[in-house]
Amino acid sequence: MTQIKFGTSGWRGILAEDFTLENVRIVTQAIADFLRADKSADKGVVIGHDSRFMGEKFARETARVLAGSKVPSFICKRDTPTPVIAYEIMRRGAAGAINFTASHNPYDYNGIKFSTAWGGPALPEVTTEIERLANAMLGEVCYRDMPLDKAVRAGLVEEIDPMPDYLDVIRSKVDLEAIGKSGISVIFDPMYGAGRDYVDGLLVEAGLLVQTINSSKDPYFGGMPPDPAPAHLNALITRVKGDKHVMLGLATDGDADRYGIIDADGTFIEPNYILALLYDYLIRRKGESGDAARSVATSHFIDAVAAHHGYKVRETPVGFKYIGEFIRDNEIVIGGEESAGLSLRGHVPDKDGVLACLLVAEMVAVECKTLGQLLKDLYSRVGEFHTARENLRLSPELAEKIGDKLASPPDQLAGQAVKELVTTDGVKMILEDGSWALFRKSGTEPVVRVYTEAGSVEALEALTSAAVGFVES
Repeated sequence: MTQIKFGTSGWRGILAEDFTLENVRIVTQAIADFLRADKSADKGVVIGHDSRFMGEKFARETARVLAGSKVPSFICKRDTPTPVIAYEIMRRGAAGAINFTASHNPYDYNGIKFSTAWGGPALPEVTTEIERLANAMLGEVCYRDMPLDKAVRAGLVEEIDPMPDYLDVIRSKVDLEAIGKSGISVIFDPMYGAGRDYVDGLLVEAGLLVQTINSSKDPYFGGMPPDPAPAHLNALITRVKGDKHVMLGLATDGDADRYGIIDADGTFIEPNYILALLYDYLIRRKGESGDAARSVATSHFIDAVAAHHGYKVRETPVGFKYIGEFIRDNEIVIGGEESAGLSLRGHVPDKDGVLACLLVAEMVAVECKTLGQLLKDLYSRVGEFHTARENLRLSPELAEKIGDKLASPPDQLAGQAVKELVTTDGVKMILEDGSWALFRKSGTEPVVRVYTEAGSVEALEALTSAAVGFVES
């Protein structure tokens, strides 16, 4: 029987194979037992889901199992973005949340993301204990449950709408008036996911004429993964390029915790660049001050922005939960990852694609420039940064040897000396000119992820070629 294993953003599996109602009940019971032992269960648990198959059913079954352990629950009445659920934990003072989402994974996946009372994804010490409790129950009917109607009558289950309170918070963080005054034209693509009515709803409220595409609830996500990467945003890119009046294309993934940004000419703007642009904008235009945080795999572009303004950057392992700790403790202005996760000081300590999209819209509206123009301006002040990522599937022979190879990295790469090795998460080789390459092994498949960054397109191509060659040699 497949073991329960939590990754960087929860436990995920293929529907009807390992992600089944029975396993969901077992994981829920493990979470209930954990909260009981933690003496926080009486605060209740927020239950949410994105637009995937069986989301409502999984949510109801979760409420029944929690009720069987006398743990109150608050079920979101519709598919709900992950950042909205995170805010509801904090607003309500709940013990945590069980969120059914596989984020940007294909339609045949689902997952449980467990967040704790501080609003961020559960840290490894928590998920390890939940794994232990759940795996000890696999193959046995050892969960407790209660009929849903009885649980409702007992006051153990309540249906909620967290949308209005969350939107009020976003209104306090985004200058909707400035967006409205600009009159910019925007196209929004929620990718058939939970972000519909959030980004576009607030832009319409601001007074913009917004075109929204792929806005129906579709558990197949239009036949593509709900991942706001260029390969899956063809419809949005085509619409933006085909309308000379459109200034911006915005997208959110399946649970709206990630974002995708398209410039006026149809160019996809990498999250690495958006993170640096927004940090600079927050300091220059919104009067923010303080450090930033990024994962080890994220561009050093934001480091250059921080140095330009007299601040520093905290580097974390991959996984937004580590950045979330800095946000929780009010230690940074902004934190983000190259995989399109971002949040701000004073906001939820989890990724928020809704906030990211609206802040980009505000930045473009206030600056009266395209993102390409803003990027060129920032390059002129802090230097150029170009990034790449390759996912290399390994042969059985390479998979067997890759651990030893990474444990003994070379002294040179792409003709440059390796100045520093960073082993925060994987092996990161920082070269003498400041360019770098990061190698991270997948924990679930024979894949090595190779991240590279250099100061020009030509240097990036040479470095990426050398990094790939190192792995495959």
